[in-house]
Order: sequence, then structure tokens, then C-alpha cells
Amino acid sequence: MRRFFVALLLALWAGLAPAQGVVKPGAKDLCPVCGMLVSKYPNWVAVVQYRDGHAHFFDGAKDLYKYLHDLPKYAPGHRREDIAVIQVTDFYSLTRIDAQKAFFVVGSDVLGPMGHELVPLATRADAEDFLKDHKGKRILGFAEVSRELPFKLDDGKF
Repeated sequence: MRRFFVALLLALWAGLAPAQGVVKPGAKDLCPVCGMLVSKYPNWVAVVQYRDGHAHFFDGAKDLYKYLHDLPKYAPGHRREDIAVIQVTDFYSLTRIDAQKAFFVVGSDVLGPMGHELVPLATRADAEDFLKDHKGKRILGFAEVSRELPFKLDDGKF
């Protein structure tokens, strides 16, 4: 009976682990790319968490990509291979999702805290619906976002 109870507790604890792994920006956390206060924009938060538990927060996926494409500039001493988790906030559910599995709509009529944004969605179907509903131009997977695209978005070019 005791083994059953211990196994049950371990199963429950393991089930809660992913929820506990969602780190939230503090009241004073600033985006390392633009310097904006991230906690003011909870619907757009993106995060890079390193294996040591340290995290950098962003006010949108656009700045997340600028950061990832130029770690030496934005995070001296950090290495891409030390990144444990990259998350973005799903536009519809407002929950954190794995950025590497997300779909990003480019060129929509929805603006983020810094203007034109890469709008993250959890599924391809959601991204297609969003694209139609919000006049988006295209859908990209995580690896398809070029180094130049976030800067083009700043200029309103898609």
C-alpha cells in the first residue's frame, strides 16, 4: 500500500512539473533587445530559459528572434546550446507554448507592443484561421524566420 501511495504522489508531482516550469517575468524584467518592461504585455511574453534556470523575457516573438539570431550582442556569455526552453504566448489561448512547435503569422492587422509582430499560434489550423481573419500575409515555422525578418517587420515590410 505504501508503494502505491508513493507511486501516486510521484505521478501527481510529475504531472505538475510542466506547469511549475513556466517562468513568469517579474515586475522589473526588461526585454534585453528593446528595453521595454515585459510584465506590461503578458499576452505577448516570450521567454528563453537556460539550463541553469536563468531566463530572459521578451515583449514579443519579434524581439525573441532578434535575440536568438544575435546572442553575442544581446546575451554575452550565453550559448545557444545552453538554452533549455524557448516559449511564446499563443495568441488565442494566451498560454505559453513551445516556440519550436509554434506557427507564426506575418503581416497581419494585429499589432504587438512594438508594432508589427510575429503572431504565435499553437496549431497550423489556428494559424490558417488567424491569417484569414486578420489579413495575414504568410505562415512560418520556427526555423523559417530569417535573421532579417524581425527588422523588416519594424519597417512594416513583410
